[in-house]
Amino acid sequence: MSRLIVDGIEIDVPPEYTLLQACEVAGAEIPRFCFHERLSIAGNCRMCLVEVKGGPPKPSASCAVAVKDLRPGPNGEPAVVLTKSPMVKKAREGVMEFLLINHPLDCPICDQGGECDLQDQAMAFGFHSSRYSENKRAVEDKYIGPLVRTSMNRCIHCTRCVRFTAEVAGTGDMGATGRGEDMEITTYLETAMRSELQGNIADLCPVGALLPKPYSFKARSWELVKTESIDVMDALGSAIRIDTRGREVMRILPRINDSVNEEWISDKTREIVDGLKTKRLDRPFLRENGKLREASWQVAFQAIAAKVKQAPPERIGAIAGDLCAVEEMFALELLMQSLGAVSLDCRQDGAKLARGFGRASYIFNPAIAGIDQADGLIIVGSNPRKEAPVLNARIRKRWLKGGFPIGVIGEKADLTYEYNYLGAGPETLASMGDHPPAEMEKPIVLIGQGALAREDGQTILALAAKAASALGAVKEGWNGFAILHTAAARVGGLDLGFVPGQGGLDAGSMAKSGALDVLFLLGADEIAVEPGAFVVYQGTHGDRGAGRADVILPGAAYTEKSGTYVNTEGRVQLADRANFPPGDAREDWAILRALSDVLGHKLPFDSLKALRACLYAGHPHLAKLDEIAANEPFDAAQLAASGAALTRAPFVSSIADFYLTNPIARASAVMAECSALAEGFAREAAE
Repeated sequence: MSRLIVDGIEIDVPPEYTLLQACEVAGAEIPRFCFHERLSIAGNCRMCLVEVKGGPPKPSASCAVAVKDLRPGPNGEPAVVLTKSPMVKKAREGVMEFLLINHPLDCPICDQGGECDLQDQAMAFGFHSSRYSENKRAVEDKYIGPLVRTSMNRCIHCTRCVRFTAEVAGTGDMGATGRGEDMEITTYLETAMRSELQGNIADLCPVGALLPKPYSFKARSWELVKTESIDVMDALGSAIRIDTRGREVMRILPRINDSVNEEWISDKTREIVDGLKTKRLDRPFLRENGKLREASWQVAFQAIAAKVKQAPPERIGAIAGDLCAVEEMFALELLMQSLGAVSLDCRQDGAKLARGFGRASYIFNPAIAGIDQADGLIIVGSNPRKEAPVLNARIRKRWLKGGFPIGVIGEKADLTYEYNYLGAGPETLASMGDHPPAEMEKPIVLIGQGALAREDGQTILALAAKAASALGAVKEGWNGFAILHTAAARVGGLDLGFVPGQGGLDAGSMAKSGALDVLFLLGADEIAVEPGAFVVYQGTHGDRGAGRADVILPGAAYTEKSGTYVNTEGRVQLADRANFPPGDAREDWAILRALSDVLGHKLPFDSLKALRACLYAGHPHLAKLDEIAANEPFDAAQLAASGAALTRAPFVSSIADFYLTNPIARASAVMAECSALAEGFAREAAE
């Protein structure tokens, strides 16, 4: 530790700290525009100037000077740093005056108003007036894609966006042309950005130069009610903030959670807002003579009850979708158990994962933050860039530090980092146990759903476990066996045991014609149900599930209910309700509770609090929010013994189109535009 004195306060900080970080430890407020904790140091805005006693006779940029570079006093006294001296005050006022020379000063019409760093710092550290009277610089606005709107007259050249696309996103979309007053920030030939994380540059921009295009001119920050929640667009469980005005979701922003998403979110997480409003189911429907008609809740329930009473228990089944919270899956599971049904499944895609082999067989055991400590990675049947872009950015972050070899078994893709392509299919994975790569201390074997959602998925899982053991990924003090899920509901469903019981059918079998008489779809839209069964669909959008349904029960979207989710690493998280469902739609657990009464099998709770009491009694680990329960390693030999014969088909990523993976995304016009652009980029790359 190094000792220094900041504004009369003596502190001890690591020598690697910058002066800016050291000053913040001492409680001093240091203004900045170009500096960001998760980006490289540029040192080009000069707003963070401080005075160093015994140093140069001019202010120093605190973001670019390390504590270890300070010289002690003549008698070994700690270095002295001043953040409020007359020299510093005058220097900062000068910097701010220069920054505002070309700024349009259009705060009343700027969307950044109310949450603008330039606005705040001009008030706190700026000069009282400007001495500049010449014409201001004018810069044309650029087209950089459907998600970010530009107003480049406001740009102060902090280069945060340039560094983000180069370092975090890995696409290098943004850059600068020209020098001095002619410098402009733009994409190459003003094309759309190609990253799945591009929306984050609007958060990074300290002025109103880069703004979220779909949200433009919709609301002011002080009009919004802010609710902390959890993202369900993938299985990462990113921390988000949902901003609402009245009953309407206006925007979704990231929250800082270093253990999961740091402070980034994917573009799908951020911009599916319009999908929450369109194609919504807001009242029950009943199919009569091949056509759906509006019905009351009581009529819809009576129609379901009539069919359920006619069907034997073995001819009743339920499939839970990818966006379900734990509470409604638990309620549906209890209802199915009371009816005597054993055909339950939360695995729409047919992934060969089960609770019976132990929790460690279906979660991301090293944890997401464990990537930072790993020293090697093997990716099997996965494309993390499409399946979990924020996780992919974390892999890239670790790769940039060096000493992190990456191997890929599956399809070749641009993952934003270099890797060794090992092979396409199971035969490569099978040979790894016999010829492991160079020894590593903490390797990770990452298995995607593209390797598990196959007939031989269970055998693949066993092979991956064997390879992990051969690589030394599973040992005392380290478990690098990592399952990357794509569905937010999957781990929670497996924790509940929402899988077929003795003699029960899995999702694929239930969907076949003639397999069942009554099938409940709880938000299950990613599976095609063949004609035959009486289908009860409970969900939010008029998507695939509703199109096949005989009875539709309108449910609540993830922003409209309080629900528990378990992310891919097994972390229990709570999403709070930000707004209310439209029309007659209700929370899913409440619908199931009301339906159980009509069916004559009343569920043992009348409130969400009572439901959670029942849930925690049966599954205590779900009561421990933001914690990952300890798991014992599973027996790979047991998996291999019960698996299907291995096929030679190559692994294919489970996600073909990142932007259209669920009903909310498919209802979004913004996501449709992004999907069309991505398809065009892929076609260009192929040509």
